[in-house]
Amino acid sequence: MSGPALLGGYVADVLLGDPARRHPVAGFGQVAARTEAAVYSPSKLRGVLYTGALVGGAAVAGEAVARAGSALAGPRGRTAVLAALTWAALGGRSLTRVAARLADDVERGDLDGARARLPWLCGRDPEGLDGPALSRAALESVAENTSDAVVGALFWGAVAGPAGVAGFRAANTLDAMVGHRSDRYREFGWASAKLDDALGWPGARLGAGLTAVCAPLVGGKPDTTLETVLRDGAAHPSPNAGQVESAFAGALGVTLGGPLTYGGRAELRPTMGEGPAPTPRDVHRAARLSLAVGAAAALSCGALRSVLHTVRRPLTAPRPDKSPIGGQRTGLGGGGGSR
Repeated sequence: MSGPALLGGYVADVLLGDPARRHPVAGFGQVAARTEAAVYSPSKLRGVLYTGALVGGAAVAGEAVARAGSALAGPRGRTAVLAALTWAALGGRSLTRVAARLADDVERGDLDGARARLPWLCGRDPEGLDGPALSRAALESVAENTSDAVVGALFWGAVAGPAGVAGFRAANTLDAMVGHRSDRYREFGWASAKLDDALGWPGARLGAGLTAVCAPLVGGKPDTTLETVLRDGAAHPSPNAGQVESAFAGALGVTLGGPLTYGGRAELRPTMGEGPAPTPRDVHRAARLSLAVGAAAALSCGALRSVLHTVRRPLTAPRPDKSPIGGQRTGLGGGGGSR
């Protein structure tokens, strides 16, 4: 039974954080960077092949390791592999820890320290950001990455097991590396960005729904959270980030969105939610909400994995060589073989 593996992976992430050495995601990033250097061309076709090979290779590798674990230790071996892959794929503990430290920096007035931490959370330019802008950036990153770094990985682990976890995390990593709308990656990174959007779609909706469920834990209301998502979620340029960011805005009673800068390029994001601008206290509340949403996702996705495992099992189990009325098969209509 592999459902508890997802919950075990989540608990390991909460208690231990990311693996301290030889992190599989970092290793994948190194392979992706070397591959990009070898095959890069400003071409969508090159990008499609690059993305397909790396994401497909990661999914195949995840399943291969799981089968090796099963061969060595039976079902428990496969469960242990899924738990380990889930732990490596999740980033919830590191996310909330960095966000909380950034909030503490802002609260102390150490804006330089907060700006130095921001690149660990998101890719926007930190230079010149004041306390409210840094708090907003941290909170938006916590919301978006609750979906990308937690809920999405758990969902694909539930649906597709080790291959799902590894493939989803690979796609998400490639999007962060090459899925930008810069001159270099506009064509080459197109496939990575689109695949990440597609794979992130269910996790973002599940994350928004679970945020509504968990909203009372941080003083919010489920109905207000859902109303905010329905009103503001689709206005965001990302089909997925807007869902969870608007959910967090509604649950926390703050307003997100507004001006920001990526790589020197200014953008004006639509506003989400109704309330004041985020404060360091709201960032701490967002971190608590993220942990609650992650726990709810681990429980629900673990249950889904167990249900799917139970449903699929009879479909793959060998059928007895008996006819529907209890006699031996005669071979009429089927050549005597099992069907």
